Amino acid sequence: MSDILLALALLPLLGVLAPFLVSPRLAGMVGAGCGVGTFALVLALVGPVASGRTPQVGILRVDALSVVFLLSTSFLYATTTIYTIGYLHEAHASARYSRLLLAGLSLFAWSMLIAPMANGLALIWIAVEVTTVVSALLVAIDDTDWASEAAWKYIVIGSTGLGIALLATIFMYYAGAQVLGPSYDLDLVPLLAQASSLPHTPVLLAFCLAVLGFGTKVGLVPMHTWLPDAHAEAPAPVSALLSGSLLAVSFYAVLRFYQVAAGTLGPTTPQRVLLVFGVASLLLAALYLLDQRDIKRMLAYSSIEHMGILAIGVSFGAPIALGGVLLHVLAHAAAKGNAFMGAGVLTHAFATKEVALIRGARAVLPVSAPLFLGAVLALSALPPFGIFRSEFQIVAGGLSSGRGQWAAVLVVLVTVAFFGLVGTSTRVVVGPAARSVVAAEPSALMVVAALAGLLALLVLGVHPPAALNELLTRGAGLLGGQP
Repeated sequence: MSDILLALALLPLLGVLAPFLVSPRLAGMVGAGCGVGTFALVLALVGPVASGRTPQVGILRVDALSVVFLLSTSFLYATTTIYTIGYLHEAHASARYSRLLLAGLSLFAWSMLIAPMANGLALIWIAVEVTTVVSALLVAIDDTDWASEAAWKYIVIGSTGLGIALLATIFMYYAGAQVLGPSYDLDLVPLLAQASSLPHTPVLLAFCLAVLGFGTKVGLVPMHTWLPDAHAEAPAPVSALLSGSLLAVSFYAVLRFYQVAAGTLGPTTPQRVLLVFGVASLLLAALYLLDQRDIKRMLAYSSIEHMGILAIGVSFGAPIALGGVLLHVLAHAAAKGNAFMGAGVLTHAFATKEVALIRGARAVLPVSAPLFLGAVLALSALPPFGIFRSEFQIVAGGLSSGRGQWAAVLVVLVTVAFFGLVGTSTRVVVGPAARSVVAAEPSALMVVAALAGLLALLVLGVHPPAALNELLTRGAGLLGGQP
C-alpha cells in the first residue's frame, strides 16, 4: 500500500517533465497515460481503505475521507488529459503553448493529489498554496487582457484567503501544543485523538478562520468573487480541473478543521457556521444563474451553488447527509468536468462565449451538444445521475436531523438554480440558430472524455459499486466523529 502512495506522489511528475523531453504530441499521450494510471492507482486504494486500512509512508497518509477526494481529482486528471490532446489539435496550438498547458495540467493535478494525502494541517496548507500558484498561471496561459486580469484577481483574493488560512493553522497549532507539547507538528492523528481535550477558544477561532480562508478557494460567498472570472477565462480543461477538483480539495481542508472543531466544541457550532456560508452561497448562485450571458460564467456560478450544497450537507450532520456530501464530491467532479469540456467544444465551434450567439448547437454538433446538455441535466440533479442521488441523501439527512426547514430552503434554491441552468442550456442546444455556423464534431478523444464522465455519473446514480459505498460510509463516519 505504501508503494501506491509513493507512485501517486511521483507519477504525475512524469507528465510534468514529458512536454520538455519529447514532442507535444507524444507528451500529450504520456500525460493521458499518467492520468489514467493515477486513477487506476487510486482505485486500487478503495477496497483496502474501505475495509479500514490507513496506509502511510513518511508524510503521506490516506483514510476514507482522503480517498474520496483522490478519486475525484484522479478521475478528472484522466479525462482532462485525454480531452486536452484533442483540444490542442482543434485549436492548432503552438508547440510552446502545448508544452506549457500539458506540463501545467499535470503539475496542477499533482498538487491537488498531494493535499488529501498530506498528513498534517500545515502540509495541507502548503499543498493548497501550491495549487494556487500553478492554477493562477494556467488561468493566464492564453495571454489575453481578460485572462491576465482574472489571474491577478485570483492571486490577490486567493492569497489573502490563504493568509487567513495560515492564521487558522497557527491557532490550531497553539491549541494542539497546549495538550501535545510545543514540539507537536500538526499531525492529524494525535490532534483528532486529543480533540476533546483541546482549549475551546483557539479551536473555534481556527475553524472560523479556516472557513473564511480556505472558503475563499472553495468559492463560498462572500469570498467567491475571483471564481467566475477565473473559470470563464481559463482554457476548457483548466476550468474543468478548477471547478471539479480545486474547489473540492479546498473544501477537504475545511473538513479536516471541522473534524477537530466538532471533536472539541461538539458539532453544533461548526455546523451552524457552515450552514450560514452554505445558504448564502446557494442563494447568490441560484439568483445569478437565472440570467447569465456567458456560458462559462454560468457554469462557474453553478460551482458556487454546489459548494454551498456541500456546506449545507455537512451542517445537517446526519450520517446519510454526510455520505451524500462525499458522493456529491464525486458526482460534481464528473458532471462539472463534462460541462466545461462541452462548453469548450461549443465556444470553439461558435467562436464566442456569449449565450445569445450560441444557438442550435445540436444541428452543428450532433454528438457533443447533447453530451453537454446531459452534463447540465446531471448538474441540475435530474435522475438517474449521481447528483440526484447525493442531493436526495442530503435532503433526507436534513429531515432526519430535525432541520427540515433548511432542507426545504435547499430544495427551493436548487429548483431556482435548475430553471436558470437548464433553461439557458436548452436554448443553446435545441433553440433556433441565431446565425449560420459551419463546424464539425471535434476530435474523437474529446468525445471519449465526455462519454467517460457521463458513464461515471450513471454508475454513481444507478448502482455505485459496493466498495465505493463502503468507502463513503466510512468517510461519513470520520466526519461524524467515529474513529
